[in-house]
Amino acid sequence: MNARRLLRTIDLVSYGSGKAFAWLIMALTFVVSIEVFKRYILNAPTAWIFDFNSMLYGTLFMMCGAYTLAAAGHVRADFVYIYMKPRGQAALDLLLYFLFFIPGILGLIYAGYDYAALSWRIGEHSTVTAEGPPVYHFKTVIPLAGALVMFQGLAEIIRCIVCLRTGAWPSRLEDVEEIDVIETQLGRSEFVDEESRRAAMEGAHAIDEAARHRTVVDETERQSRTP
Repeated sequence: MNARRLLRTIDLVSYGSGKAFAWLIMALTFVVSIEVFKRYILNAPTAWIFDFNSMLYGTLFMMCGAYTLAAAGHVRADFVYIYMKPRGQAALDLLLYFLFFIPGILGLIYAGYDYAALSWRIGEHSTVTAEGPPVYHFKTVIPLAGALVMFQGLAEIIRCIVCLRTGAWPSRLEDVEEIDVIETQLGRSEFVDEESRRAAMEGAHAIDEAARHRTVVDETERQSRTP
């Protein structure tokens, strides 16, 4: 299996897990809506619903971490990064992965496993509310999410190595993006002319590309080669 096929396989796992757990937002919306109705209309609040909401949102947040990393969606302080060439970006990323990412995620997995194992051993329940639900299954999410993020992190390290060798970032899987929604809305609008729509989409795509391992330097070189 070559590097690009391995990257695609790991990306597919991260995308699949993220999209599967993203459905929890529907469950969370439903649960909150029902609780609002019960609390303010029927005057019959549920004691354990606050804990349940926290578990749903926490699981959603943790289990979508690998997907976000695969999509290069994490916040990046790129006021210097965007002016570097791809090889410089890859070298910096590789250094930071080994200095911070791997030790941090390994610590999360190790501590999370111990945290979850103790919770299962004592049959832990929440103490936040009077009728606290069991939390050991929820705490199991911590090491599981850490393992998924570490798996994707290994793919990102391979991606950096490929970039160092070739001088270009390997492609990522495509997914529906905010700019796709913008393009659809602008395309159907009766109040935006074609020139304005094109200018808006070019700006949106430029911002998106700059956020996904492309640089201001690349854009400048590309413009200089354009006759």
